[in-house]
This record gives sequence, C-alpha cells and structure tokens, in this order.
Amino acid sequence: RILLGTYVLSSGYYDAYYKKAQDLRGAIVQAFDGAFSKCDVILAPTVPMTAFPENYAAKDPVETYQTDICTVPVNIAGLPAVSVPCGFGSDGMPVGMQILGPKFSESTVLNFANMYESAARETSFKDTGMGVSL
Repeated sequence: RILLGTYVLSSGYYDAYYKKAQDLRGAIVQAFDGAFSKCDVILAPTVPMTAFPENYAAKDPVETYQTDICTVPVNIAGLPAVSVPCGFGSDGMPVGMQILGPKFSESTVLNFANMYESAARETSFKDTGMGVSL
C-alpha cells in the first residue's frame, strides 16, 4: 500500500489519481451524510469475520487485508466510530460491532457505546476466562 501510494503521488500520476481519490472520498462522504439524515448512529460489523485466535498466522495475505474493509470507508469519511464486543461467533471467537456517527458526534457515539455495553453486560456476554469480563 505504501509503495503504491508513493508511485501514485510521483510526478505524472499525481493529478490524475489525486482527483479520482478526492472524487471517491466525496462520494463516500455524501453516502454517509445521506444515511445520517435518517438516523443518529449506524451499527456495522468491525470486521467481516470473528477475531483471529491467539498466535494465528494468516496463510493468505488477502485475508489480513480484508480485516479493514468495514472500517476504511468510515476513516476516509472522517467519521467518529468505536468498536465494541457484541457476542461470539459459532467458532467461539468474539465478534465486534462498530458504532458510527456523523462528523463531530463523538459524544453521541461514546454515549451510545456506553449504553449498549451497560445493557449487553447483563444479558449477552459469557466469561471468557481471559481476565476481562464485560
């Protein structure tokens, strides 16, 4: 990714790729703005899979790159977000949920996360034996 970024920003490519990147960023921002005109927060998966087991070594580098597919658009749009645990997959590994808010709504996002974790603590989490209980 870093090498590709360096290549794209080199002379001769900067104008063409920078403009395309800014156009794409604008489209992403508009899509989120449209969604937030209808709601206060958006709930989405943090990653498209359960957590990797401890000492996991990816066999396929694409698998590692896919872990940020759900968070990259949020970062590109400059939105506040927080990830909270929301249960366990069929493999017993934790699942994360991100809570997104419109620009400058950090307090809303954090308050929602606090309310969610307070409510979920009583009903949906098991003791993992990892020294942390929710």
